[in-house]
Amino acid sequence: MELGLLYSGGKDSTLAALLLEEFYDVTLTTAQFGISDDWKHARKTAETAGFEFERLELDPDVADEAVEIIREDGFPRNGIQHVHLHALEELAERGFDAIADGTRRDDRVPTVSRAQAQSLEDRHDVDYIAPLSGFGRTAVDRLVESHLEVTVGPSEAIDRADYEAELRTLIAEEDGPAAVGDLFPDHEQTYVTDVR
Repeated sequence: MELGLLYSGGKDSTLAALLLEEFYDVTLTTAQFGISDDWKHARKTAETAGFEFERLELDPDVADEAVEIIREDGFPRNGIQHVHLHALEELAERGFDAIADGTRRDDRVPTVSRAQAQSLEDRHDVDYIAPLSGFGRTAVDRLVESHLEVTVGPSEAIDRADYEAELRTLIAEEDGPAAVGDLFPDHEQTYVTDVR
């Protein structure tokens, strides 16, 4: 069966791919708005890990909506959630038997509720799978440590292909670089460089 996995090139989505590959033909799919070429980082990691890779073009209006949500909230959570749900909808339209993401049990964002998952499945006749939903951060970190080579650093310094990077770029272009620091809290990101 064919499965499309939303893929950033980070540890969570890479680990999700490794968990799913025994049961599905996994295609790592990076959703992007065309704001930057950061998707190339995910493609490189996908190739290193031995997976098929595709780009998923998202509606640029959704990026604008997400930026407006972030500005109104003064925090990125709901804007990123808005983009994630849109990306899952678009991925479900690609003809895969199943779709997945790398969300963990203790993620604050993005998340997919049971009702959202069931709605997605019913409307698109596709299975939605969150293989890390039973794993907390510590369990994921232990698995990553034994199976992946990872670069870790602040969001603005790590090469990756996620929604946040493109939303940060939009905000910096429209409101100036200082606005990014005002709206996005400091946190670390990961980028997978190899699979052990």
